[in-house]
Amino acid sequence: MPERELVLPTWAQVSEKRYAHIARVTSLLDQWASSMRLSPAEAQAWHDAGRWHDALRDASETELRALTAAGPFAEAPVAVLHGPAAASRLERDGELRAGVLLAVKWHTVGNPEWDRTGRALFMADFLEPGRSFMQADRTFLAAQLPRDFDGVFRQAVRMRIEWTLREGKALFPETVALWNSVR
Repeated sequence: MPERELVLPTWAQVSEKRYAHIARVTSLLDQWASSMRLSPAEAQAWHDAGRWHDALRDASETELRALTAAGPFAEAPVAVLHGPAAASRLERDGELRAGVLLAVKWHTVGNPEWDRTGRALFMADFLEPGRSFMQADRTFLAAQLPRDFDGVFRQAVRMRIEWTLREGKALFPETVALWNSVR
């Protein structure tokens, strides 16, 4: 399958390293969409969620907080604001696909209301091959996804929660609700 062009919004703020991550996430989503024979509309939603999820990852805290001042992320740590900020910009620019917006907004935290686009983005962001931790396990899960989407999703959520707890970070209520919806 030929690679699709990766075009970021004009307002994107990403380093070369971040762009490479976005490209790997989007490529993985495109591969899965092809393997699973998704409809063109769903495959496009996965592609778009991938290319937009970290579009503001390198924006300043001031800009991120301005874009997320209202809503559930108003007091959140800066490390999780890039998704809600990007979703806010996308919505302002006219993006109407609720599944794509929900996927981008909650991709670092998780959300039990995700459709398959949100779940796929969460897994691609976690399983993309450029990350250095647990490479063999993550490669195995990425390969299994087209045959066992729900099982791989459950495992990815579990692994992310375990990492969050090991690092001593707080779990968002949405993360806990996501786990309770899949366990």
